[in-house]
Amino acid sequence: MGKYVFVVQSEPTEGQEDAYNDWYDNIHLGEVLTVPGFVAAQRFKVQDGSEGLQYLALYELDTDDPQASLAALGAGIQSGDINMSEAINGKTIQSTMYGPIGERMTA
Repeated sequence: MGKYVFVVQSEPTEGQEDAYNDWYDNIHLGEVLTVPGFVAAQRFKVQDGSEGLQYLALYELDTDDPQASLAALGAGIQSGDINMSEAINGKTIQSTMYGPIGERMTA
């Protein structure tokens, strides 16, 4: 199986930051992890005062077909099996799938 990283940058809808964080942490991450190939997830928030999208979700995939996992994620969103919240600003979401180009190194 291949190891991939799916990076999603997003932001809350104006005035809905608490609802956005609650939905992301308590609903969305768990639902995404039911999609075949998705094996881990973690969220981050900008800490250095940089402008732009303040939130990042990092998903790890273990699959031979990352495009099939993305298609399954999209199908789950379309069917409503994966709930999307009005608290996420759908107009600004940016996502990218990354595959390894070298071996993982550790200290």
